[in-house]
Amino acid sequence: MQPGLTGILVAVGVVVLLLLLAGIWAWASYHSLVALRTRVDEAWDGIVVQMRRRAELVPTIVEQVRGYASHETKALENVERARVETLEASTPAAASTAEGHLQTALRGAFTVSESFPQLQASQSFLQLQSELVETEDGLQAARRSYNGGVRELNAKAVGFPARLFAPRLGVSQRDFFEVEQPSTIAEPPRVQF
Repeated sequence: MQPGLTGILVAVGVVVLLLLLAGIWAWASYHSLVALRTRVDEAWDGIVVQMRRRAELVPTIVEQVRGYASHETKALENVERARVETLEASTPAAASTAEGHLQTALRGAFTVSESFPQLQASQSFLQLQSELVETEDGLQAARRSYNGGVRELNAKAVGFPARLFAPRLGVSQRDFFEVEQPSTIAEPPRVQF
């Protein structure tokens, strides 16, 4: 072989190798972006499941409180209104707002219930409160999972090379699931046994 031809073959081989490595890197970035998008979507579904589970508990809690405190219609109406708002929330921003409203309304209903020792001693009411606390814990876990996935997805979507093909895949940065007033979810509604 001629020395000039060997140099050309080496140069072509290096270029092919670099293109192959760049292709593998782009392919891996593409697949990790798709996996992150799927993870975030699944985590959001987990939040929706927990919010619906809680929404199913709320009417029973309201009815039990209403049985003892029928004169406290304002607090109970606030809970129902916030429950509907939660069910209608379809985006993280709307769900965040609804979450703050529901937590505030539930605290008001439980404050009313504290005035009625017979209600506080009711086994069914205690069971409902326990289920609500479990649901709140599940919601917090789902929220942490979702926000972690969103953090990774957002970082990946703006990084190279993902930013080149993320818009074509319909992948954009997502909103975090945060409440307007973090103090409203700092702890779930208090259950006293």
